[in-house]
Amino acid sequence: MKKDSLLFAFTKTKSPVAYCILSIGMGTRDEDPKYNGLAHLTEHMLFKGTPNRSSVNISSTLEKVGGDLNAFTTKERIVLYSTTLKEDVRKAISLIFEVAFTSVFPEEELKKEKEVVYDEIITYQDSPSELLFDTFECELFNGTPLGYSILGERSTITPITSAILHRNLKKFFVPQNMTFSLAGNFNEEQIMDLVQQELERWCPGVCLSTSYGKVPLTSRSFFGKCTETEEKDKSVFLEGKKFDRCEDKKLKQAHCVVGCTAYSYYQRHKRAALSLISNMLGGPASNSMLSLSLREKHALVYHIDASCISYKDTGLFCIYFGCDKKYLDKCMSLMWKELNKFTTAPLSQKRLAAAKKQMIGQLSIASDNAEAQSLTVGKSLLLTGDVTSLEKIRIEIENVTTEDILAVAKEILRPERMSRLVFY
Repeated sequence: MKKDSLLFAFTKTKSPVAYCILSIGMGTRDEDPKYNGLAHLTEHMLFKGTPNRSSVNISSTLEKVGGDLNAFTTKERIVLYSTTLKEDVRKAISLIFEVAFTSVFPEEELKKEKEVVYDEIITYQDSPSELLFDTFECELFNGTPLGYSILGERSTITPITSAILHRNLKKFFVPQNMTFSLAGNFNEEQIMDLVQQELERWCPGVCLSTSYGKVPLTSRSFFGKCTETEEKDKSVFLEGKKFDRCEDKKLKQAHCVVGCTAYSYYQRHKRAALSLISNMLGGPASNSMLSLSLREKHALVYHIDASCISYKDTGLFCIYFGCDKKYLDKCMSLMWKELNKFTTAPLSQKRLAAAKKQMIGQLSIASDNAEAQSLTVGKSLLLTGDVTSLEKIRIEIENVTTEDILAVAKEILRPERMSRLVFY
């Protein structure tokens, strides 16, 4: 991609509400370990002042017209997003570009915001179910950038200066490492012209691009854009660290995560098969194999779910449940009984067809949420340089066979690959 272009995608809706998403290829995994928490702190500081606006002005600009500007940080990206009425979309676009390209990170604001982050860390540590997942993932990927905590620690956040924030802004907050997605009831050509005008205002010389297939900077150092054959054949993933640990947190209940590394964002065929397995195991409660067994049949848990997350070069599959401490071993036994059903024999065609229909229905209903759809488009655009349509996802799911399910289950759901973390 040319250095003077920003990849753009538009989704037409019938809603009076407009959603704008700026995705930046900077996440926790891009940090220097001695400054762990830098990406998250950067996200916070984007709202603390530009040459033309104070922090109060940034916060109130869209709120005055009933809208909202927010952000979040993941292991691989920072996302700025807004929600406004369609007639106020220019304000939203302009504000997002202004904070992304011209934030000044005042030292006084930085001191105050560090205290906010310290409090956020303490609050997070007081939530055992949330802390459990973060601790599990950090342990599983220990020794790699994915093992860094998103929030960081007080000792690694304290030495971060405004100069360090500026240095990273210049490195990562550049058009070739960003994508912009927008959803709303607009004429596509007119809204693209509007976005171009605001982009030129805050980043002169840069133009919008809809040249899908060109991979943004954030993905180039990994796999680039895989061909369909490469996506199906690529089976390498980080094994991760193996552990089985229980920590006494003086809790009334045992909180347990069991999981292992899995497939990357680019291993689409195997990832589709694993997503089906995960949804059958721990999706909607009435059809979840784990919930039907551990909750409905044996009344051992209130909540249990399975999930899979994909990164650029690996992924994560895990199962979470909370139970009375005395039932932990019983729950583990029942969980393995359900997992073993996938590794010992192929699913029937009827069972697989039902699982596909359920998952496609869930995705179709979720895609009716324009904000969620825009966030998904932004992530896809940033990681692949393309927009992954619902139709393409449907085809990927439909192409999964019973043999694929069995092969993926045998590769991922092996007891010797699984790690466990328990807070009790």
